[in-house]
Amino acid sequence: MENLEGISLKKCENLPSLFQNGSKEFHNLRLLDLTKASPTMAETFIQSRNLNNLRWLCLQECMIQELPSNLFKCSRLQVLDLTNCDCLETIFDFSAYNLNLSINVDMKKLPISISLQELNLSGCSSLQELPTSIGQLHALQEFDLCRCYSLQELPTSIGQLHALQNLHLGWCQRLQKLPTSIGQLHALRNLHLNDCLSLQELPTSIGQLHALQNLHLNSCSSLQELPTSIGQLHALQNLDLNYCLSLQALPTSIGQLHALRNLHLNYCLSLQELPTSIGLLHALQNLHLNDCSNLQELPTSIGQLHALQNLHLNDCSSLQELPTSIGQLHALQNLHLGWCERLQELPASIGQLHALQNLHLGWCERLQELPVSISQLHALQNLHLNGCSNLQGLPTSIGQLHAFQNLDLNGYSSLQELPTSISQLYAFQKLQLGRLQRRQNYLLLTNCMLKIQAQRDLELESF
Repeated sequence: MENLEGISLKKCENLPSLFQNGSKEFHNLRLLDLTKASPTMAETFIQSRNLNNLRWLCLQECMIQELPSNLFKCSRLQVLDLTNCDCLETIFDFSAYNLNLSINVDMKKLPISISLQELNLSGCSSLQELPTSIGQLHALQEFDLCRCYSLQELPTSIGQLHALQNLHLGWCQRLQKLPTSIGQLHALRNLHLNDCLSLQELPTSIGQLHALQNLHLNSCSSLQELPTSIGQLHALQNLDLNYCLSLQALPTSIGQLHALRNLHLNYCLSLQELPTSIGLLHALQNLHLNDCSNLQELPTSIGQLHALQNLHLNDCSSLQELPTSIGQLHALQNLHLGWCERLQELPASIGQLHALQNLHLGWCERLQELPVSISQLHALQNLHLNGCSNLQGLPTSIGQLHAFQNLDLNGYSSLQELPTSISQLYAFQKLQLGRLQRRQNYLLLTNCMLKIQAQRDLELESF
């Protein structure tokens, strides 16, 4: 029994007889799983045994109200998982253990706070506050407080967690603000604040998080603006602002995020414009603006995003035109403009998008024609024109799209014929006609078959 390194007592109501009369010493025990164990059993097992070598302790979904006091003797504990401990109202006060970090201290005798690297309190829905002494967890790298629905604030001492790399605060729906001291977390790489519905602002000190790579603020519906200091996050690669319904603008300083690769602004319904400085994001690869229904235009500077590969503008119902500079996006592979109801035309410069593979224009009902320059999109493989009810026809030059494979005309009710040049599309594989009138459908099918009869593998979809 003394040589055991791992024990699982999941869902145990009572202590198994095997352990009742056995040795109380578990000098080699490193892993202890007490998931869903009864509070009495969990406390009895921990309190009555020497667990000096324990590295990993899981108490998931235990109905405990407080942690066993003997837990502090686990001086080598690195991971403490308290996920979904709904009844846990408070966690221990580390200051009660009188940490003495003098040079002569015996590290093996120090309490849990010295060795703990991961603390998981996610789903502890009754937890209202953290003790000030939480700042003494100097080895802590991962701190998960997701779904702590009753948590209203973080103690100032959280800024003392200098080894912290990941802080998860998603779904802390009563959290209204972050302490200024959060800027002292100089090792922090990932900050998750998604679904913090009461969060109204970020402290200016957030700009001091120079190691931060990922900032998740999606569904922070009360957040109205970002601090200017966000431009100081020079390591930031991913910024997620999806569903920030109250966000009205981005600060000009966002152009200073030279490492930013992904910017997600889907469903930012209050966003009316993008700052000119967005053109300075030279590393940006993905820009998502789907369902920004009040966005009326894109700045000319967007053409400076020379690394941009994906631009999503679906359901931007107020967008009337694209800037001519969009033709400068030479790395762009995917352009999504579906359901842009007010978009009437595409600029001729779109023909300069030589890397473009997919162009989605479905349900752009005011779009009347495609520019002749579309024939210059030599990498284009897929063109979606479904639901473009006012489009008068396809340009005769479409036959120059030698990489072209799929054409979606589903719901394109005004189309009478396909241009003769379609017979030159040697890579053409699939034509979707969809819900057109039966006679019109027949004419189009006949027309198409005559013009590309040499292409045996063509797939026709009509219903």
